[in-house]
Amino acid sequence: MTDRTWPVWPAYPLSALVAGLGHWYFGQWKRGVIWFALYVLAIAFLSARTVSGALEPGQPFVVTALQFEAVSYTDVAVPLAVLIVCLLDVYLIGITHRAGSSDDPSTGEARTNGSS
Repeated sequence: MTDRTWPVWPAYPLSALVAGLGHWYFGQWKRGVIWFALYVLAIAFLSARTVSGALEPGQPFVVTALQFEAVSYTDVAVPLAVLIVCLLDVYLIGITHRAGSSDDPSTGEARTNGSS
């Protein structure tokens, strides 16, 4: 299977699942690594208060990290914004892939509907 025959749609749920995974699906692994790193940094730095409280000895990590009343709006908003922009980037790449798949592979020129 060539990359032109791959369906575009799996990249979207992959990116929603893990930031950057849709970019890997399209073969842009460097861009995928950058998006994944941005998402991890957003979670790590903005959720530092929640995670630091979870690392205290005496309470299990998962129980403390899942206490939603301790989570503020910014702890969720910035990682979510990074994920949404990542999904937008994957969508735009998908559009270019679809536009590229309408090119005629034998001549390298775009197909037309014959009304030139």
